[in-house]
Amino acid sequence: MKKILSLMVAMTAIVFSLHAQPPGGGDPEAMKARMKERVKPMLIQQASVTDAEADKVIDVYFAAQMKTRALRQDQAMSDDDRKAKTKEINDQRDKDLKAIPLTDEKVKAVNTFYEEMRKNMPQRGGGQGGGNQ
Repeated sequence: MKKILSLMVAMTAIVFSLHAQPPGGGDPEAMKARMKERVKPMLIQQASVTDAEADKVIDVYFAAQMKTRALRQDQAMSDDDRKAKTKEINDQRDKDLKAIPLTDEKVKAVNTFYEEMRKNMPQRGGGQGGGNQ
């Protein structure tokens, strides 16, 4: 129980520090490096991936997150189009994870890890966020 609690505190701290960055600001490579530094140890522990696999997983997820972020900022796109494009991005992300190669079990564990991180993120104000991607 103590281990789970400390893990949740660490994840929350990571999420807050990632959200403290200016929206859309900063160098993407620096952002990815911070993610590797902060998320990688937990990813290795919780999803049972190797160090090398964790680096590749973070690269895949980061690329998908950047594409999804761009979609959210596209005010001209309809909600239905945005949802369809997000699904395409997520499907490609899962294909890229399998190409690392990760077993189906590890892909599921990685997706569960990121889903838990997303659930623990504070809700954004201003009408953003909310709903599943």
